[in-house]
Amino acid sequence: MPTSAPPPGAVTTVVVVTWRGADHVTDCLDGLAAQDRPHRTLVVDNASDDGTAALLARHPSRPRVIRLRRNAGYAGGLAAALAHVETPLVAWLNDDAVPAPGWLGALEDTLAGDARLGAVGSVLRLPDGSVQSAGVRLTADGHGADATALPPEHRPFGFCGGAVLLRTETLRRVGGVPADFFCYYEDTDTAWRLRLAGSDIAVCPDAVVSHRHGASSRPGSPLFHRWNERNRLLMLLRCAPAAVAARELARFATLTAVLTLRRARRAGPAVPEAANFRVSLRCRVLADVAARLASTLRQRAEVRRGSVRSRGDVWRRWAGQ
Repeated sequence: MPTSAPPPGAVTTVVVVTWRGADHVTDCLDGLAAQDRPHRTLVVDNASDDGTAALLARHPSRPRVIRLRRNAGYAGGLAAALAHVETPLVAWLNDDAVPAPGWLGALEDTLAGDARLGAVGSVLRLPDGSVQSAGVRLTADGHGADATALPPEHRPFGFCGGAVLLRTETLRRVGGVPADFFCYYEDTDTAWRLRLAGSDIAVCPDAVVSHRHGASSRPGSPLFHRWNERNRLLMLLRCAPAAVAARELARFATLTAVLTLRRARRAGPAVPEAANFRVSLRCRVLADVAARLASTLRQRAEVRRGSVRSRGDVWRRWAGQ
C-alpha cells in the first residue's frame, strides 16, 4: 500500500488492531474522528471475515488500512504497524474502545510536558462507568494487574495497552512489540523494557476511553489463560531478574505436577474449575515456553544491552506495590 503523509500538524499515529470487529470498530473510529488534535489513523485488519474490511473502506475518516493475511493477534498487529509509523508519537487503541474527544490531546500534552516519559497511559472505563484500568501494577509474583485507582503522582509501573501513547523511536529502541506474544502482556513487557532503558511511565487522568472489555476476545476462556500464563513467563524470562524468572517458572511447573497427582489420586483439596488449573492447558504452556526458551534467552540478552537500569532495581522498586 502506498505511503500517505500524516495530516498537517499531526504528531501521532493512532494504531487500531481489529479482528472481526464489525459490531464495534465503527464506534472506535467515530471516537477518533471526534478528537480535537490532528492525527493519522492506521488500522491493522487481522484477516477479518465478518465485513470489517467493507466498514473500514466506507468510514468517512478514511483510515489507512493494513490487511494481514492471517490473524497475528493484538501484539502481532501492533508490531506490523510499527514499520509504517512516520510520526514521532504512536498510540495503541483497542478496536472496542471509544476515546473521549480530548483523549489524544491530554496524552500528547502529558508526554510533551516531561521528556523523561516514554509512555502515557489512559483511564479505561467500562460501559457502567467503573474504572477497568488506571495503569498497571507489578505484583509480587510478576503478574501485570490493572490498577483501578490512580497511582501516587500518576506514576504506575506500566500501562494498559488498550489505550496508550508512546514515543515512536523510544519504542523502536527498546525492541518494539513482542509479536510472538499474540495477545496479552505485550504492554507489561514493553513497560519493563522502557523502565530498564531509563524511561518513566505515567497515566493521564484526563485521557479517558470507554472500553467494551472482552468484545474482541474472551477473558476467562482456555485460550485467554494459555496466552496469559505463557506470556507472563516469557516476559519474566526476557525482563525480570534471573532468580525471579526461574522461581516463577519453577512454581508454575511444580503446581502443574501437584495438580496432575491430585487429579490422578483424587486426593487433597478440590482443584478449581478455572481453565488455568487444567493440567492439559498448563502442560501446553510449559511446552510453549520450552519451545521458545532459546530465542527468549537471546532476547533477554538484547534487553540487557539496551538497559541503563538493573533488573533488580526495577523489581525492588515496583514489585508488590
